[in-house]
Amino acid sequence: MTAGKLDRFWALITLLLIAVIVIGGVIAWQHYSPNHPIKITLLEEPNATDGVSPPDQPQKIDINRAESWLLEALPGIGPSKAQAIIAYRQQNEGFSHITEITEVAGIGQAIYDDIKDLITVGD
Repeated sequence: MTAGKLDRFWALITLLLIAVIVIGGVIAWQHYSPNHPIKITLLEEPNATDGVSPPDQPQKIDINRAESWLLEALPGIGPSKAQAIIAYRQQNEGFSHITEITEVAGIGQAIYDDIKDLITVGD
């Protein structure tokens, strides 16, 4: 074979390989195309006895450790009330129960009712 024939031979082989790859890709795309439904299964919710809270419940904020910006995420708590909570816990060596937050200036029963399910006191 001459050099020209070898070049045409390898060009033909290359084109055939590209054709095989493209056709294989088209076949694979048709097999996994959006026309076929995708099955998604959700995990079962844990039982109440598992001790694990469901993922859709928010994590409670520890008012004995939370920084100002985190306290401000609570409904009805702005920058001044967050600072008052921090000052109260520093003066009183922390909160012993979540109801004690009503003793902070500016936090009454209405705000407590809004945040009681969102707060906790740590060890």
